[in-house]
Amino acid sequence: MEMQKNKHEKKSNEENEGKKRRVSRTICPFYSFEQMQFLRDEVLVEVKDIEQLVSLGRETKACPYYGSRFAIPAAQLVVLPYQMLLHEPTRNAAGIKLKDQVVIIDEAHNLTDTITCIHSAEVSGSQLCCAHSQLLQYMERYRKHLKAKNLMYIKQILYLLEQFVAMLGGNVNQNPGCQAVSQTGTVLKSINDFLFQSQIDNINLFKIQRYCEKSLISRKLLGFVERYGGPASAVKTSKNQKLAGLQDFLLTLQQGSDKEAGTPQSPPVEAEHDQLRTSSPLMQIEGFLSALTNANQDGRIILNRQGTVGQSSLKFLLLNPAVHFAKVVEECRAVIIAGGTMQPVADFREQLLCRAGVDPARIVEFSCGHVIPPENILPIILCSGPSNQQLEFTYQTRDLPQMMDETGRILYNLCNVIPGGVVCFFPSYEYEKQVYGHWEKTGLLSRLAAKKKIFQEPKKANQVEQVLVEYAKCIKCCSQTGGQMTGALLLSVVGGKMSEGINFSDDLGRCVIMVGMPYPNIRSPELQEKMTWLDKTMPRAAGQAPSRVLIENLCMKAVNQSIGRAIRHQKDFASILLLDHRYTRPAIFNKLPQWIRERTQVKPAFGSAFAELRKFHRGKLDAL
Repeated sequence: MEMQKNKHEKKSNEENEGKKRRVSRTICPFYSFEQMQFLRDEVLVEVKDIEQLVSLGRETKACPYYGSRFAIPAAQLVVLPYQMLLHEPTRNAAGIKLKDQVVIIDEAHNLTDTITCIHSAEVSGSQLCCAHSQLLQYMERYRKHLKAKNLMYIKQILYLLEQFVAMLGGNVNQNPGCQAVSQTGTVLKSINDFLFQSQIDNINLFKIQRYCEKSLISRKLLGFVERYGGPASAVKTSKNQKLAGLQDFLLTLQQGSDKEAGTPQSPPVEAEHDQLRTSSPLMQIEGFLSALTNANQDGRIILNRQGTVGQSSLKFLLLNPAVHFAKVVEECRAVIIAGGTMQPVADFREQLLCRAGVDPARIVEFSCGHVIPPENILPIILCSGPSNQQLEFTYQTRDLPQMMDETGRILYNLCNVIPGGVVCFFPSYEYEKQVYGHWEKTGLLSRLAAKKKIFQEPKKANQVEQVLVEYAKCIKCCSQTGGQMTGALLLSVVGGKMSEGINFSDDLGRCVIMVGMPYPNIRSPELQEKMTWLDKTMPRAAGQAPSRVLIENLCMKAVNQSIGRAIRHQKDFASILLLDHRYTRPAIFNKLPQWIRERTQVKPAFGSAFAELRKFHRGKLDAL
């Protein structure tokens, strides 16, 4: 951005001849209009992915970021991440016009959550204090150069930051890491209550938002901090007493975050702290301010007071995603919401489309069956285990040793008859850890490990690839060598890294097991607020409260997403085992995808289920 600005400044070198030579300012070598026009034409001739665009940009000395934007008006098809489409400011910045267009949203099972996430915003106490300190230094330094109106807006933003920190129970002039919070806990407020209690209801947030957009204050602040606040400029800073304060403050912030993180184990952690120190937190705060301009009934503010002011946070939670989706629906000629696991569909219809003002007559639903023949899939709902223990994994019963033992017995029996890979999904990381620990104690783990090599889903995203490669290698090796080991068992988590977007095709997933029902955490204040809001605003459906329907839908969406991982092409085959008798309830059962529902068998006892599974996999092996 800096280099682009230099390009537009008037060249006044001639005037400066003879005077002291001006420092030459760098301009961006890739920001050349002619070259970008050339890149635009190249992009329109042949489809290119991001990597190809980058290498083309290098070759032609043209910026692929702006060059591809130039191609939008002439393009017939624009492919983009849906955050860019659904967030109006981003859409406008990229120059995407929706008027009379056809919009296709693929992989849309997360659409409602995505809209909610994009328009929710969270800021921590340390960010608020840091932004206040930086902005104050900035104002003091440039006070003489600022227009009265701009000065007024900066003072208003400072006041807002002060009040936000006060709402968390702190003082903006003290180090947030050292201020303890007296009343810890989570409090929910409506937008209006929050504005009144923080005494900022008299400030026009729309004008402040406009000022931030026009003046680019957060970007200026970033430049200011890089210049005066970075570690490299410590020598410069000490000469200026006022700025020494900023330097110290930023250092204390960094030390505070070091303490929280414990000793840095690797350079990336330190790099993150440098990032903390040099980036301007005002950008995130702008997001929170614009969230406060939502209508009172459409959102809530969550005050999360933890330990110190620095660790506490303010979060805006959007309750009504339809308000932001309405713009897309109004302007477009047609909107196609598509996905492989869209059941239950009622969510989209009621929460998104009808609330966004779409005439129900305009909504057309289309669902087709699966490409695989019916005999290639065996879904079973199992109601009890090998020792006739009823399977019901509720919060109260799932921690019982007999439930964990029964789960282990089921897996052990299945691993004897199922070749290749078995993927077992647990409702949470904590529960998976607990069960694993229990099996280790009882010796069941070593018995399981004799049949299948056991892998656990890692919590860190960067380790997922490595685990999957090892898992695939192990299955391939076992199928070639034969012997005692028949493949691998992968213990995964619903909603984790492996339940979405990763394919367990062919031998990688011959059986998918779902332990219990992955209901969301009903104690989460955010979910509770959403439930209350739905009960107030939505009609009861088939005698059920909307909040109850929401919980079931969230659970079944997660189940459908996870069990759909195993069947990835026409000749693929797999068995699916749902361990919990509650899956047989009609309200739940009907939320399974049609192609699975039609073929599902309910087995009250383990014996007949085991016989069915053995027959299925033997038959498939003989056919191969």
